[in-house]
Formats: sequence, structure tokens, C-alpha cells
Amino acid sequence: MTVPCVGVDRERGEAVRRRLAEADALAGEYDIDVDDGTIYLPVTDRDAVPEPLRESVVDRDPEPRETPTTPADLLGYDPSIERLGDVVIVDEADADRAAEIAEAVMNSDVPCETVVNRASPIEGELRVRRWDVLTGDGTETVHREYGHEFLLDIAEVYFSPRLATERHRVVEQVEPDEHAFDMFAGVGPYAVPMADAGAAVVACDLNERAIEYLRENARRNGVDDRITAIHGDVREVGDDWAGWADRIVMNLPHSADEFLETAVAIAGDDCVIHYYDIQHEDDPFGPGRTAIERAAGDAYDVTVETERVVRSYAPHELNVCLDVRLTSR
Repeated sequence: MTVPCVGVDRERGEAVRRRLAEADALAGEYDIDVDDGTIYLPVTDRDAVPEPLRESVVDRDPEPRETPTTPADLLGYDPSIERLGDVVIVDEADADRAAEIAEAVMNSDVPCETVVNRASPIEGELRVRRWDVLTGDGTETVHREYGHEFLLDIAEVYFSPRLATERHRVVEQVEPDEHAFDMFAGVGPYAVPMADAGAAVVACDLNERAIEYLRENARRNGVDDRITAIHGDVREVGDDWAGWADRIVMNLPHSADEFLETAVAIAGDDCVIHYYDIQHEDDPFGPGRTAIERAAGDAYDVTVETERVVRSYAPHELNVCLDVRLTSR
């Protein structure tokens, strides 16, 4: 049976697949096919394909997809799990139920080498968790996101796969030859794709292991010549980069306001700050906007270009982002 498919270079496959999924355009009943370096993604209808991709639609005859066995098929209920690379994360207070879910995951068709259960909330200034390994023998994995891959150990660094779409939104704004500063870079999920987009990137983090992984991930993705990775407190590093940045990422939502003076010092004459915050739903953007205006003082005009709810964080609390342009007076 002939089916419309979006055909793109294999390297773009994951990014395009996500975009088609967000548009609810993927035809999940057919297999994705790869032929001579081109990946073909079956779609429900040509008109459902986002406009920039429509010129890539071709007719193919893909194989029907066999329905995979899911953990829910084996358990009789839909467990709460999250996948990061080949590690599956469970969040269960009941140890027996967690073990039951882990067994079902391993017996399902979910690609997985290790199953872990959250053993603590995010702790300390390095923002890491403790984990109970339910099956498997390690917490290091390779996570793939929008055509890039990130080596990391979830027991040693903070990483949230749920923010992939938000990270991609920011990266799509990056222009070649920009100067981009990631103040809390982690293993590089902003820094690496910004560098791949052509920016010169300075990436700082307080977690030494995160910086080690970032340097490795820069090498893995072929952008190590465009990333300067720095271990340390950005408030102590910032003086070396005064007036340098065209773009600043401040993804430390619980306390980014404490670093705004440093961000303003790093900002160039025309600089966009992506400022992440967690606030009550009654006024999710006001506190951040006020804090940025106070930090900018008389040195910059402040223009809020985007106010975006990233996700719900807790009852009545929202994780938000403000894209703010500072223009030197």
C-alpha cells in the first residue's frame, strides 16, 4: 500500500520525527524505513505535514508495524516511567510495585539496559538525585535529542529529557557567529546544539563531573572547537567575559534571580536572555520581569519578547521562561 512519507537525511531523522509527532502527523501503524542515507517517516496525510517539510514528502510502500509489547500489556495498568537513553526511570514509593514495574519493563519491547527508582528528591547545589538500581548495573547512558547525543551519569549530573522541546525552541533562535553563554550548562544540552548552530559558546557549571561530560559531548558532536567549558561558579567567572554575550541561557529556575547581576555584566550591547523561573500560577512572569529590570538598571532597555509556560512544576506552580532582550542605552 502506497503511503506518503517524509524523506530526509538520516542525521535529521530524530529532529524531524519529533516535529511530525508534535504535529500529530506520524502514521504509527507503519515502520520507519532507511534507504541509502535517507530516512522515510510515514505520515497520516500530506496536509498534516508542517509546511517546511512538505516538499520532502514522497510516496513509499512501508511495511506495517507490529505492535510492540508495552509494560502496560504485561502489568494490566499503565506505570509511570520515563526513559533517558537506555535507562528507564520509575517513581514509586512502594518497593514491591517498583520491582514489578522493573520486571515488566525488561520483559517488554522498551529499549532498556537499566531500570532505576527515584530514591530522593533533587538535592544540593549540584542538583542531583540518589537512585535505587532495580535491574542492570549502571547509571551512565547516552541520550539522543534532536540529532545530538549526550553521555551522562544520572547519579552524578542533573538532566531532564522533558525539556527537549524547550531546548530546541531556544536553539532554533541561534544565529551563526553569535556569542552564547550558558550559565548553568550541565552536560551541554543547550551548549552543544547552540555550537552546532554556529555560535561560539561559553558553558559554565559548578558540577565538575558535568563539565567533564560536557567536554566529551562537545567532542562526540564535533563542536569542541566552538565550546569553552568552565568548571566553577559563574559569578566568579563572569568578569572574564564582561560585555561578550549576544545570548545568555539561565536555566536554574529556583534561583536564577541570584545571578542576574552577573548576566547583565556578561551581556553585550544587544543581548537576549532566556530566563527560567518557577512561580505561582497567579503571576508566573511578573517576578522574573521585575528582577531583570532591576538588575539591568539604567544600563539597558528591557524588552520581554516571549513569556512561555514550559510545564507545570507543582500544584499551582509553573516552570516558565522569559525571553528578554537587553539593549544598551
